[in-house]
Amino acid sequence: MSSLVENDQSALNTLRVTLVQSDLFWHEPEQNRAMFTDKLASLAGNTDLVILPEMFTTGFSMEPEAIAEPADQQTLQWMQQQAASISAVVCGSVAVKDDAGCYNRFYWVQPDGLWHSYDKHHLFRMAGEHEHYQAGQTRDVIEYRGWRIFPQICYDLRFPVWSRNHNDYDLAIYVANWPEVREHPWQVLLQARAIENLCYVAGVNRVGTDGNGLAYSGRSALIDFKGHSLEDHKAGEAFVSTYSIDLNSLQDFRKAFPAFEDADAFGFE
Repeated sequence: MSSLVENDQSALNTLRVTLVQSDLFWHEPEQNRAMFTDKLASLAGNTDLVILPEMFTTGFSMEPEAIAEPADQQTLQWMQQQAASISAVVCGSVAVKDDAGCYNRFYWVQPDGLWHSYDKHHLFRMAGEHEHYQAGQTRDVIEYRGWRIFPQICYDLRFPVWSRNHNDYDLAIYVANWPEVREHPWQVLLQARAIENLCYVAGVNRVGTDGNGLAYSGRSALIDFKGHSLEDHKAGEAFVSTYSIDLNSLQDFRKAFPAFEDADAFGFE
């Protein structure tokens, strides 16, 4: 009996994470949702968490008046349907609008229909994102199946204070439309966030060329708490890949190497 309990506990501490790296149809939400429906169909029973790119229904667009959908409507409902169908969390970001303005909003949707959201805090001024979208002000951690998960969006990756692990999360997720011209910083910063925060990091980027002519090489990655990548795909290719990460291994490493105990204290004004 004891061995069965141990095996069950080990399974609970393992999270199967699926990275979905894909090209996107520019400003075509229905077409993108249909494409991702096909990509997710084979995942039923084979994953616990599916991660889609930033603005996965439209591409990274500075035309919210044309592409932002009412908050909590079409795509959120589609994500609830997909999560229920494959019995896994589905997450990614979408351009949405409400009475306060437009947001680049990350949705986390569970198989039971419950959901959480995070609004992108650092808006990419070099593309004028801060002129078209409102910045979120809340740093959120989601608890799921014993894991503490920290959602972030693209440009947030460049700001380590915002991403600082106060021993309050185990997995950080960065969804992105990160152009090929800045591929090297994307790869290095994902590793840095994992190493400095003693956590797993999942970064999901798109591939292809968007409506502004920007090329994307993807380089999506799942990185462990020592900075080692758990995947190795060629730049530019679309893929759907699943990896298992283990909470016990992370906790054991933190006990053996508790660098977080010497971390500087930061606050937000």
